[in-house]
Amino acid sequence: MIRATAPTPLPALVFDLDGTLVDSAPDIGVAVNRLLREEGHPALDPAVVISFVGDGATQLVQRAFAVSGPAPEGVVLDTLLVRFMAHYHAAPAVLTKPYDGVAPVLTQLKQAGHKLGVCTNKPDALIEAVLKGTGLARYFDAAVGPDKVSRRKPDPAHLRATLDAMGVASGAPAIMIGDSINDVRAAQGVGLPCVCVTYGYIQGRIEDWGADALIDRFTDLPEALRQLTGSVS
Repeated sequence: MIRATAPTPLPALVFDLDGTLVDSAPDIGVAVNRLLREEGHPALDPAVVISFVGDGATQLVQRAFAVSGPAPEGVVLDTLLVRFMAHYHAAPAVLTKPYDGVAPVLTQLKQAGHKLGVCTNKPDALIEAVLKGTGLARYFDAAVGPDKVSRRKPDPAHLRATLDAMGVASGAPAIMIGDSINDVRAAQGVGLPCVCVTYGYIQGRIEDWGADALIDRFTDLPEALRQLTGSVS
């Protein structure tokens, strides 16, 4: 008698958004530079703006003024942050585009049976606008930003909350895919592997972060998943 073995469940896949799925720096840069020009500061080069992305809007605004010149005396950070967010909310998905291969690969993974989610430090209203504006919203079972959690990435509680929202039970297989050490730390905190893309908004030496796999193109993701899990995606 041959006893059938249960198939290995496919891992749920949780993605960072900015720098992993979409190149949002152009629209972020427009909003940042609009704010800087209002305060009489020079606009920043897009490459400089990219280097500031990944740790939330507060850090972004602080870094922009640290480079371009101090904020006017008496103007508090909260006021500048509100104005930046207003500029960005007005046009969050005009220049923002998915990276090459993102839509076809997500289609492949979805059809294979993976649950897909987004875990990002981008505010929730902007997550929805960007996912809808880029045509990616249909792929995801849940998208969780910092507004829905008490602690955001790199805290693993943010990733755990995303998995909960996706309907993924604790202990079930899952993999994080991102472009930042925050993604690696969140994954490690939950005990999950992490795949890092090398084309994103990288700060520091990605080779030193402890990611389980590095990929240069999003289209390399299915093969990386096969190598990590031994399953065909």
